[in-house]
Amino acid sequence: MRTRRVMAQVRFETISVLRNGEQLLLSLILPLGMLVLLAKAPLLEALGSLPAGTDPLLVALPGALSLSLASTAFTGQAIATAFDRRYGVLRQLATTPLGTNGLILGKLGAVIAVVVIQFILAFVIALGLGFNGPSNPFALILTTLLGTAALLSLGLLMAGAVRAEATLAGANLIWVLMAGVGGLVIAHPGEWGTVVGYLPSGALGEAMRAAVGGTGFDVKALIVLLVWGLVGTLAARRWFRFE
Repeated sequence: MRTRRVMAQVRFETISVLRNGEQLLLSLILPLGMLVLLAKAPLLEALGSLPAGTDPLLVALPGALSLSLASTAFTGQAIATAFDRRYGVLRQLATTPLGTNGLILGKLGAVIAVVVIQFILAFVIALGLGFNGPSNPFALILTTLLGTAALLSLGLLMAGAVRAEATLAGANLIWVLMAGVGGLVIAHPGEWGTVVGYLPSGALGEAMRAAVGGTGFDVKALIVLLVWGLVGTLAARRWFRFE
């Protein structure tokens, strides 16, 4: 019975994301549009993020995957959960047989379902554009799981501790920073690259670039994601409020 309740919540959360125009823009249209833009426009060369003779898709595809995951696991869930909390939806669901753990598992399952859809579309588009670089499926799965845990826990922490309006503004701002200067889409050289490598966005970007188009496993980046996932989970359990 409990499994059926959780799966029903997963279906509800997934359909809610796919039917929401703003969520679709954030989770699908922007990341996939960025994939095509980086693959076809000379933007990476202009930014100095593409060595001579390198296929742009080796940077564009992992960047789009990372941005897709961050859009769904962090920004989308932070905003949706914050407004559910504001309107009393979380409080009501927490008192049902689903319970708080079932609610969290439902959100996690929905994020994974949407991310799978995002990744399938991204790979289909990349293959259509001529992507033939290396990819390690095991490294991709591990990166996705650890990245989802880290960003989702931090998104829920923000949604449960900050007012809905502040979460809306803050989550969107953080998304822009992660995509622009946070190492999520492209690697940053020098000291700044070292700094962002210890942030969830930078670690996710590094791990994804290693898994898709790179050497496979970036152990350091995966450890950073694991630590952030543990810290975010403990902090969310401590400070998340349903009211």
